[in-house]
Amino acid sequence: MPPNNTHTGNDLREMKQLSMWAAISSLSYVFWLVGGMEMVERIAYYGVKASAGLYAKAPESAGGLGINLTDYGIIISTWALLQTFVPVFSGGISDRVGYKETIFTATIIKIGGYLCMAWFPNFWGFLLGASLLAIGTGIFKPGIQGTLALATRRDNSSMAWGIFYQIVNVGGFLGPLVAVHMRQLSWDNVFYACAAIISLNFLFLLTYREPGKEARLERQRKIKNGELTQEFLWKDAWNELKKPVVLYYMLVFAGFWFLFNALFDVLPIHIAEWVDTSVIVSTLFGDEGTSNGVLQFWLGLDNAGTKVMPEGMLNLNAGLIMTCCFLIAALTAKYRITTAMLAGCILSVAAFVLIGATHAAWFIVLAIAMFSVGEMMISPKKNEFMGNIAPEGKTAMYLGFVMLPQGIGWGLEGYFGPKLYEKFASKEVFSRQMLEQQGMSQSDVAAIPQGEAFHQLVSYTGQTPEALTQHLYQLHNISYAWYIIAAIGTISAVGIYIYGKWLLRLQQHPTSAQSPAAG
Repeated sequence: MPPNNTHTGNDLREMKQLSMWAAISSLSYVFWLVGGMEMVERIAYYGVKASAGLYAKAPESAGGLGINLTDYGIIISTWALLQTFVPVFSGGISDRVGYKETIFTATIIKIGGYLCMAWFPNFWGFLLGASLLAIGTGIFKPGIQGTLALATRRDNSSMAWGIFYQIVNVGGFLGPLVAVHMRQLSWDNVFYACAAIISLNFLFLLTYREPGKEARLERQRKIKNGELTQEFLWKDAWNELKKPVVLYYMLVFAGFWFLFNALFDVLPIHIAEWVDTSVIVSTLFGDEGTSNGVLQFWLGLDNAGTKVMPEGMLNLNAGLIMTCCFLIAALTAKYRITTAMLAGCILSVAAFVLIGATHAAWFIVLAIAMFSVGEMMISPKKNEFMGNIAPEGKTAMYLGFVMLPQGIGWGLEGYFGPKLYEKFASKEVFSRQMLEQQGMSQSDVAAIPQGEAFHQLVSYTGQTPEALTQHLYQLHNISYAWYIIAAIGTISAVGIYIYGKWLLRLQQHPTSAQSPAAG
């Protein structure tokens, strides 16, 4: 087995993994407990995240914010930066003060975020609520993932992170379904429901026992007595961040997270505006749809049972992950971590190319499925990788670092993703342009409330919504937005390839490689 990397001080070894069933049977009670806590948190989180864009662009007359996509981008980019950069320090705090304490604090903050969204239904209220939700999530994640890393071993880590990601996506699957049906009553019901759901984690905390607590307390005792020295948290984090193996990881994976977050921030809007999801329902149940309430809930249909809501379409992602992730984890355990992540990134890029190529409902389903498989190959591996290379006593800090490439990618996507969509694909913008071309005065067009331009166009022209949607789609180069996003992912894939080659050389010859270019 190759020696530890002396240049970086991180353990870069990859250990042979246990078989699937042996790995599953080796997982401890605390593993399943934190999996349950993360699942509850994800139900609440994705109840808001999956429908945020729809809430933002919905007109005030329908209970939405009635803001344009540029303003929505400000909210999303702020959300992204806070949620992904807070863990750089909160991870180190978790390692020092305890995981249980930080999980409890995070839950309180997140409840406050959901209630703020419900009580103040305007741009500033939602921005403040999103900021609180982001800070709470940034504190919550390292404590949960640090617990998991300490509750697993090197020989079962691949299956453990795969199953954990699968459990997480049970929450990711249920959250949007809650949102679909709550928002058809009223939008504030979504936020109240999410606040109530995450409160369940207080019950889990009653039975939570922190692994490695004795070692943490002993380390703190030695520091207090002067037997060990401990740097300031910011300096300690900076010293770890600037290590090449960490720094290059941050840079090359940012592009994938641009793709990932575009799927959740922009694709629901695209589906709502351009994709006729009634085709899926008629294929499955006939032209009349279905009145079965159980099917309406689990498939994310509207209350009439005639079309799939955007959150329901996107829920295929979480549905596939929560049922199949352990299989992908078992498959990818046979390969190097960076090899699996490269394959996942390439498949995800192909999915975005397909979204740009067509707006046919079943092809969008295929694209979401392709992205989901790619995500299963890359996302659990990021935690496994960072958890494995973390120095002793810095596990949560390193798992906090996992959020940094997400912060870079999501922060850029949060700002530029909605702008790209508004420039190349916004039905609202195209409808306003066509109203002027059809003879409506510029002042009358400007007076139309945000989110209602297409309905005005239908009334003004007398054409059906379906015919106008098809005409606008053919008239504009909507695919450009998705091809640009795919190009960003392609750059990331190239970076992952170079990083993987360099890391392999570093494992074999610890002192011979100083940068990815050396590989």
